Amino acid sequence: MLTFLGYGIVITFMVLIMTKKMSAMTSLILVPVAFALIGGFSLEQIGKFCKTGIGSVAPTAAMLLFAILFFGLMINVGLFDPLVNWAIKKTKGDPVRILVATAILAAVVSLDGDGTTTTMICCSALVPIYKKLDLKLLYLATIIILQNSIMNLLPWGGPTARIMSALNLEGGEILRPLVPGMILAVIYVIFVAYYLGKKERKRLGNRVFDEKALAEISAASEAELSDEEIALKRPKLIWVNLILTLLVVFLLVKGTLPAVVIFEMGTALALMINYRSLKLQRELIEHHAGSAIQVIIMVLAAGIFMGILTESGMAQAIALSLTNLIPKSLGSHFPFITAIISIPGTFLLSNDAFYYGVLPILAKTGAAYGFTNLQIGVASCMGQAFHLLSPLVAFIYLLMQLTEVDMGEWQRHSAKWAIGIFLIFVGAAVATGAFPL
Repeated sequence: MLTFLGYGIVITFMVLIMTKKMSAMTSLILVPVAFALIGGFSLEQIGKFCKTGIGSVAPTAAMLLFAILFFGLMINVGLFDPLVNWAIKKTKGDPVRILVATAILAAVVSLDGDGTTTTMICCSALVPIYKKLDLKLLYLATIIILQNSIMNLLPWGGPTARIMSALNLEGGEILRPLVPGMILAVIYVIFVAYYLGKKERKRLGNRVFDEKALAEISAASEAELSDEEIALKRPKLIWVNLILTLLVVFLLVKGTLPAVVIFEMGTALALMINYRSLKLQRELIEHHAGSAIQVIIMVLAAGIFMGILTESGMAQAIALSLTNLIPKSLGSHFPFITAIISIPGTFLLSNDAFYYGVLPILAKTGAAYGFTNLQIGVASCMGQAFHLLSPLVAFIYLLMQLTEVDMGEWQRHSAKWAIGIFLIFVGAAVATGAFPL
């Protein structure tokens, strides 16, 4: 019964948002509550499930609030304006060059393993360029998530750290067999960006702007700014703001302080350095609150979804059903089967639920067939090609907000390219002997 309810929640949610019958927020809240009621859970139990789920995402929601405020302020002061103008000038407005540059930037920024930071930095720098040149923001959102899916496998990223903990593996031990596939996948995404850039070039016309045309684009963009927006620019403080931003990113990578604390301090310093007026500080916070509140609502709604799915036992039932799908006759192919299971496993479940709940069971079963923890651990990483498309991943709602993209459309578009990443991961792992087919 719990297995049926668990699959029912996820499938119903996906159908509703893919067909645009309901918004992601209302689906995240109402679908799991409805299935919990169908399952016979009392309102008191459902309330406890929701409270636990919301509690689990509250730190993420707080971090996103201050991350949006911080990078919003950096956009206000004009920190990214020189980068935007330089990028447009160097690429001459050519969609192919811009999308390839997007793929490279997303890969580099994703080295810190944090999706929120990658999203904020890439979108802050690139959304203005895409809007100026009328490029599809759907392609930006797709490229960012594909590259982040790959770099998320670094030892300081979420899934790999959990595998190391669950199976008692070392960071270097699990990273070595993953590196060839990661490198090939990054190159693959650059080629995807090239292909999408060619499509945009065809849609917009084979245009390459000269110096005069680029100057006109920049002038037209600046002319669209209101007097209030111009007054918020702080060109004389650009180096101070750059140092502050680099310091924030450095501390995030170093991990000495919680991310929410880093962004809180960064926001406070940004306000104090750039805007001394208390009235103006309050107005700026109110201005960015609209964007922040939409993201936070989505994250808290996802908390309800996760809370009911996990606390009711549905997630565990899904996990057991996945492991029970494996016929004993296919035992010699167990690592490859683990790789296949990791696709729905990491999409339907949180990383914690899959890697702490399902993976140990898979590892024990694999051991019975003669496979090591390392082989099963590497195989379980393969599904990460699709994991960041899951509604259980909090920062994707930030990505949707900043790129103004519909979630269902983005999932459909990104998933077809994620198939290529999965095949590269598996192919490279088999070719290098990380695990057999």
